[in-house]
Amino acid sequence: MSKVKVAVIGCGSIAKHRHLPEYHLNPNAEIVAVCDRNKERAAEVAEKYGAKAYIDYQELLQHDGLDAVSVCTANVSHAPITIAGLEAGKHVLCEKPMATSHEEAQAMIAAAEKSGKLLMIGHNQRLMPPHQKAKAILASGELGRVLTFRTAFGHGGPEQWSVDGAGGWFFQKKQAFIGAMGDLGVHKADLLRYLLGEEIVEVGAFVDTLAKQNTDVDDNAVCIVKTESGAIGTLVASWSYQPKEDNSTVFYCEKGTLRLAEDPEYGVIVEYSNGDRTLHQVGAVATNTAQTTSGIIDAFIDHILTGTQPAISGEEGYKSLKVILAALESAETKRIVRI
Repeated sequence: MSKVKVAVIGCGSIAKHRHLPEYHLNPNAEIVAVCDRNKERAAEVAEKYGAKAYIDYQELLQHDGLDAVSVCTANVSHAPITIAGLEAGKHVLCEKPMATSHEEAQAMIAAAEKSGKLLMIGHNQRLMPPHQKAKAILASGELGRVLTFRTAFGHGGPEQWSVDGAGGWFFQKKQAFIGAMGDLGVHKADLLRYLLGEEIVEVGAFVDTLAKQNTDVDDNAVCIVKTESGAIGTLVASWSYQPKEDNSTVFYCEKGTLRLAEDPEYGVIVEYSNGDRTLHQVGAVATNTAQTTSGIIDAFIDHILTGTQPAISGEEGYKSLKVILAALESAETKRIVRI
């Protein structure tokens, strides 16, 4: 079978560190086009991967033989570019958060259904080895029911990661829509839903700007969430964790405790109520400074080639987005919000 011809729209850090190198390494994919509003950036990336450079995504979507696109742009343009891609008959892998509203997410899902093309969302936390191991442990029932939990995703801020630094789109509400809660919090909302195998149904949140200057988006969020089975826990997203990242999750269960990404050597630690411990070396959770292969791009290409629907679908992305939108509503209204 011939290679899947792909294009990457948006040539910032997530494209440079994940989408482009992972497409390049996939034997079934060929990068044929890239797009960025920054002409020099697009040209540089195009030269590196032997692709054609565009500054207009609508023009890119007419590229001859193009099969699929990755949308790696600022949050507010995820929906319009994704919908345009689907309407042009392309499969779309869209970065998270998939949209900025219920209406946008629903329109993206509808466009995928109408076009018959795949829509996948880049929730890579699900595919990291410690998290996959944790899901198997929780699903086995050996720890009993999850009673409470805590999860956090924090680092020093996107200025350390973004190609545009402190003046970039991450800090501008008109382009980002939301700050740390959308950048990091949506990852953990999706991870909780995936690991627990159930939906979050209630959210209470404080979402504020505590550390960053010259921005109109949040840089810290602390949420209390409740699942449909009654488990309760905290979800924290922060752009002010110094000097190290925190991407840990802990589940406190009837028969013990499950710890994820707390120990640098053992990604998964199980502590049983009788005092026994099991340590699992199952690989690492990726960080901004230590990227590991996400698995997202390989899965996307495989779904295209096999004609199968992605598990991390538009519908799944929307369910995780709902948690973030509820957190914003809770912070604004000072009330618990039911999803």
